[in-house]
Amino acid sequence: MAMYVLYESSSGYALFDVHGLEEIGQNTESVQSSVSDFSRFGQIVKLTAFHPWQTALDAQNQVNAISEGFMSDELRSFLELNLPKVKEGVAPKFSLGVSDPKLGSCISEATKIHCQSNEFVHELLRGVRQHFDSFINDFKPNSLEKAQHGLAQSYSKAKVKSNDSLEDHMVIHSIGLLDTVDKKINTFGMSTREWYSWHFPELVNIVNDNYMYAQVSKIIEDKSKLSEEHVPMLTKVLGDEDKAREVVKAGQISMGQGLGPLDLINVQTFAQKLIELMDYRKQLYDYLVVKMNNIAPNLAALIGVMVAARLISHAGSLRNLAMYPSSTLQILGADKALLRALRTGGNGPKHGLIFDSSFISRASAKNKGRIARYLANKCSIAARVDYFGDSSGSDFGEKLREEIEERLESYVIMEEVLDGFEENDEEIVDTSEEEIDEE
Repeated sequence: MAMYVLYESSSGYALFDVHGLEEIGQNTESVQSSVSDFSRFGQIVKLTAFHPWQTALDAQNQVNAISEGFMSDELRSFLELNLPKVKEGVAPKFSLGVSDPKLGSCISEATKIHCQSNEFVHELLRGVRQHFDSFINDFKPNSLEKAQHGLAQSYSKAKVKSNDSLEDHMVIHSIGLLDTVDKKINTFGMSTREWYSWHFPELVNIVNDNYMYAQVSKIIEDKSKLSEEHVPMLTKVLGDEDKAREVVKAGQISMGQGLGPLDLINVQTFAQKLIELMDYRKQLYDYLVVKMNNIAPNLAALIGVMVAARLISHAGSLRNLAMYPSSTLQILGADKALLRALRTGGNGPKHGLIFDSSFISRASAKNKGRIARYLANKCSIAARVDYFGDSSGSDFGEKLREEIEERLESYVIMEEVLDGFEENDEEIVDTSEEEIDEE
């Protein structure tokens, strides 16, 4: 059977006829050994036809169609014009080699031509790509490289502009940065407390919040200078005058060590960095809320902004999350537990990232798996509404949240009823035992 190879270059479509198949068959090693030498490779592959692009826009459109596995009208005309004619109802006596199996399937469905995309075809195309300028004599020096560079640049720009998951990437980077900032805040807050505690150890027990602690330490500076004049400033930060007076009183009788001017400057600088980092964290969270309300308002309304953003981040995009079945979404993020269960033959995880939802924490231990399964089902619906739906509101998400609240309440009621049955059974058993003892 004769064989042709379709090559999509940056300059146009090229069709090659493969010779000597009876001798070499589909021997990949024979092709590999001849690729480096054009005189040998040229005996195996002969150029049959070449159709150059007319404009840069035409080239971009054709490449977009090929990348999506679609046969354009121009490609179909080129193949019908240059391939042997196939009579209706008669199987063709040749095959067509293509690089992409999806494109081959599309060509086969439309033209009934048998297409193949295997290692032998790929080696032929590799040789064609290497010696393509030798097959086409009309190319000017370096014209092929310029065409490749220009087409690659325009194709990449078009793909970036038409990327429907661009907003998803902003969410993914934002939630990743938010988690990183939270870790840094915890580290900085712990260091600030440890550092300043050498000077004012009692403050740790009075002020628990890291943000307030850093602000209070900046106001106090040297505890030996604390007085009633600091009360209004401390009250503004703490929101409680009694607590502010408690700080002043504790500072006046503190047993902490004194710090030199240079040490205090460094402590205050570090506290200021912590304050700035926590202010930036708030700005980043507000930005994430805005983004989530734009791309996934229903999912955010259902399960919360942070959990919804983590689900999208772990799935890679909102589209991927919408395509997942609810069973996959339920254990998304529990990869290690799932692999451990598969390896040991134990029970699989009941929940993954959705464990951080308030619904799971409010459910009893024996109902956590049930509510996790029900919640994953509703999250899957919300993600599909956000991705495929036209509405930009959060009505669906709020309604789904109400359904989960009702289900959670029904579980609580059922537990109370079952507990009542168990108590009644125990009373009946105790009564019967007493009657037996009396007899």
